[in-house]
Amino acid sequence: MRVFLAGATGAIGRLMVPMLITEGHEVVGTSRTDRGVEAVRALGGHGVRVDAFDADALRKAVAEAAPDAVVHQLTALNNSTPAEHGRLRREGTRNLVDAALLAGVQRIVAQSIAFTYAPGDTPADERTPLDLDAAPPREGTVASAHALESISAELPQHVVLRYGTLYGPGTWFAPDGGAARLLRGEALDDTERTFLTGLAADDGVHSFVHVEDAARAAVAALAWPSGIVNIVDDEPAAARDWLPVFADAVGGTAPEPAPPGTRIGWQRGADNTYARRGLGWQPLFPTWRTGFSAAH
Repeated sequence: MRVFLAGATGAIGRLMVPMLITEGHEVVGTSRTDRGVEAVRALGGHGVRVDAFDADALRKAVAEAAPDAVVHQLTALNNSTPAEHGRLRREGTRNLVDAALLAGVQRIVAQSIAFTYAPGDTPADERTPLDLDAAPPREGTVASAHALESISAELPQHVVLRYGTLYGPGTWFAPDGGAARLLRGEALDDTERTFLTGLAADDGVHSFVHVEDAARAAVAALAWPSGIVNIVDDEPAAARDWLPVFADAVGGTAPEPAPPGTRIGWQRGADNTYARRGLGWQPLFPTWRTGFSAAH
């Protein structure tokens, strides 16, 4: 299969390039920089420099690639605000899907997020509605994820992967990432402070996924039926449980535990039963308990 990988140099995309090639696929991967294009080539793919906000250039790139499938791994976490990331989900996805439709592409695999579900007391499965009535600033995150998913569904074959909180190389929860530096008392930039505000050892439940497992799921999803899939590990957990383990793994100090019962309603985690039992996805890192240490 010929795969057009948008966002080939991100934390997940750069792992996907060699995985796809090993599986026998031909990869055309995008980057916004010449350095990124060279990185894609070094991994064995064909690199193309293009900005997702440049609709004309993206249409040309997809048309020239003539792919069998498009994989959407576009992100804008580095040096960007939540609003800018939301714009990429909306406008970048719109441009990518329009380009795919014009090129006659039938299949897309798209990256979404698993922490957009409506409030509840148990981990959410794929049938749980999104938190579309959320108040700002969460409202913007949920709305942009919903837009990404809705636009992606315009292609006849569409798999949307709702990833849990990513950890491992190139993420906020890497040993050199913003969360680790926060717990070590090191300086953060403005973007990191924005995204990490409110990190507390409370009863808010989180679901994690290692970037390698996220990449493996995206490769496998090229053969999955259309629909939404939660890609998270096996152990949704309260921050009061996982945060000390993460702090220990990165040489930091966890904050003092919050009073029992402190939780925002939407912090409920996500359920991976469908991915595991319905689709046969098996995470290499089934729990953050061992994954945090292995992510070094």
